[in-house]
Amino acid sequence: MGQPHSDEEGTVAEAEAEAAEISTPEQPLGTVGKRLDRRSPFFIGMAAAAGVAVTYGLIQLIADAEQILVLVGLALFLAIGMEPAVSWLAVHRFPRWLAVTTVFVVAFAAVGGFLAAAIPVIVEQATALVAKAPEYLRQAQDHNTFLGRLNERFHLQQAVESSLSSGSGLTGGVLGAGKAVFGVVTDTLILIVLTIYFVADLPRIRAAIYRLIPHSRRPRAILIGDNIFAKVGGYVLGNLAVSVIAGVLTLVWLLIFGVPYAALLAIAVAVLDLVPVVGSVIGGVLVSLVAFTVSLPVGLATVGFFVVYRLVEDYLLVPKIIGNVLKVPALVTVVAVLLGGALLGVIGALVAIPVAAAILLLAEEVLYPRLDRG
Repeated sequence: MGQPHSDEEGTVAEAEAEAAEISTPEQPLGTVGKRLDRRSPFFIGMAAAAGVAVTYGLIQLIADAEQILVLVGLALFLAIGMEPAVSWLAVHRFPRWLAVTTVFVVAFAAVGGFLAAAIPVIVEQATALVAKAPEYLRQAQDHNTFLGRLNERFHLQQAVESSLSSGSGLTGGVLGAGKAVFGVVTDTLILIVLTIYFVADLPRIRAAIYRLIPHSRRPRAILIGDNIFAKVGGYVLGNLAVSVIAGVLTLVWLLIFGVPYAALLAIAVAVLDLVPVVGSVIGGVLVSLVAFTVSLPVGLATVGFFVVYRLVEDYLLVPKIIGNVLKVPALVTVVAVLLGGALLGVIGALVAIPVAAAILLLAEEVLYPRLDRG
């Protein structure tokens, strides 16, 4: 029983003696040994298992932090969109901090002034809409009215009642609405703070991104990256301008024909028009349904107005305001919006077109030349 113990001591003693020989004043810990054989089955298996574990952990991390990552991405998107205004002020001898402060002060003043003017009107018209709801319900149940015939054909009342009864009672509905409002307010505050930080540090973020690219390819990457930033910035400002035009024209039309809740509906159209392709359609359907409560001719005229406006927006406003910046084919636009909406909802639809423009630019400048040379 003692023999194995003495053999172990002898083996250790031999290793200690060899360690004393390889230790020198220049290299007290000896020379570096041979590298591990990376082709050994053990090493390959461990590397593969570690890769799978790391990949799974990253997927879980992204899934758990999805909401925060979406807010971070949206804040960066908005910051890039505001960068042209900040850069314009910086070119006109504004310090960076003063340019950022000026842009945000103007933005907050515009939003605050709009809300101060719109909220009383919205509350008044929303109250009137609630008061009129029983009358609309009576018309929907009367088969002799146009609204009643629409309800009979498309079962509008059943759809509304099912959506309202989907909650768990009045208490659950109130609590759910309160939680939803709290969540929206919290996300909005986080988004504003992140956007401010991103706009303030965007030059540093830009430089950090470009430093991740090898030095030999960095100049061309800077040209392509700045082009993508310009596309995103132009799209954000252009999309906002088109939405404002949609809201103003809708307000004028509704006031001319005496359609109720004109301001409320115009604001809804402007907000919905921010979503490409489908937003203006949804807004047009909503406004047309309200216009039909005035009279059949007014409702049909409103439908015609939105059809004409959609053609003007698609073939005149968007090409003039946004098209020169993005240059995305119509088919790619529709597919990108549908995919973005399916993946990330409204936010995905909002950012889908500039993302598609960036992918097309990378394909034209990087992928296609390599394939042509291959």
